[in-house]
Amino acid sequence: MTSMQNTVPRKVIFDTDPGVDDAMALYYALAHTGVDVVGITTTFGNVTVEQAAINALYLTAIAGFDVPVTQGVAKPWFKASEAPPDFIHGDDGLGNLVTRQPTTNALDPRASAQFIVDMARAHPGEITLVAVGPLGNLATALKLAPELPKLIREVILMGGTVLEPGNVSPVAEANIWNDPHAADLVFTAGWKLTMVGLDVTHQVILPVTLFADIARHHQHAATDTLLHAVKFYADFYSDLYPHVAKIHGCFGHDVLAFIYLTNPELFTLESGRVRVAVDGLAQGQTMLRRRHINYPQAGWDAHVPLTHACMQVDAKAARQVLEDTLMRAWLPAL
Repeated sequence: MTSMQNTVPRKVIFDTDPGVDDAMALYYALAHTGVDVVGITTTFGNVTVEQAAINALYLTAIAGFDVPVTQGVAKPWFKASEAPPDFIHGDDGLGNLVTRQPTTNALDPRASAQFIVDMARAHPGEITLVAVGPLGNLATALKLAPELPKLIREVILMGGTVLEPGNVSPVAEANIWNDPHAADLVFTAGWKLTMVGLDVTHQVILPVTLFADIARHHQHAATDTLLHAVKFYADFYSDLYPHVAKIHGCFGHDVLAFIYLTNPELFTLESGRVRVAVDGLAQGQTMLRRRHINYPQAGWDAHVPLTHACMQVDAKAARQVLEDTLMRAWLPAL
C-alpha cells in the first residue's frame, strides 16, 4: 500500500507535454487514490503544444476520465525554439499510434497559465503543481499573479540535474534547457519546490515487460496505448544505453515526480539555492549551491529561496509502487 492511499487526495494540476513518460505519469496519477487531478495544463516540449493538448485529451478520454485540459505556451520565453524530439517519443508523442479512437472531450478555453491562477485563487493552499515539461506555463502564471507562491501548496517538477550528466548537453536536462529563463524564474519564485531530476530518474529503469503485464491485466485501450508508446520509447533508450538494453526498458522520468508526491520516503534530498544558466555552453544547467562559501558572483544571496533536490531513490521500491498503482482497479469497463 502506498503512503498516500489513506489520506485525503491531493489536488494536483499536471503541467505536461505528453510524451511517453508523461503518459506514464498521467495514468499513475489517475490510478492513485491519493491524487486528485483537477486539471491538465499543456506546453511545448516533447511535442508541439497543440499535439500535447490533443494527447492529454485523448489519454484522459480513453481512460474514462473527464479532466479539464488547457493549452499553454508554444515556445520558450527568449531562446530559439527547438524541434520536438520525434526520435524519442514519435511524431505524435505516443510512439506513432496506428489508429486513435474517436473522442468528444474538448479543451477548456482558458490559457494554461490563467487556469493555474484561477485554480490557485479558488483553492488557496490546496493545489500542488506537478510540472514535467518546460516551465513556461508556471513562469507565465507567476507574471499574471505574483502572489501565486503564497497560494500554491507545493511545486514538484521533473527537470534538472545536480551531479548526473545532462541529456541534451554535458550539464543540462531537456526540460530546463528548453526554456531556461522560465526555469530560473520558477526556481527563484519562493514557493515550496522539489526538483526530481536526472540524479534519480536515471536510477529507475522500467522494463517493457512491466507495461505488458499491466496491459494484459487490464485489457483496456488505455493500457494498450501506454504499452505501444513505451515500446517505442524503450527502443530509443535501449539503443542509447547498454544497461537499459539488457532489460529492454526506459527511464521513468516524469512518473518519478508523482512517486515523490505519493511516496517521498523513498527519496533522499539535498537543499540549496538553485539557479539556471540561461545562455552559453552551460545553457539550462541547474546549479545547486551545496556549500556555504561566500561566492563573489551575484545571484546566490540569502533572498534566493531553497530548493529541495532529489539525489537518491529506492529504485526497486519505486518500481513496485508504480506496478501496484497501475495494477489496481482504476479503469472503467469497456
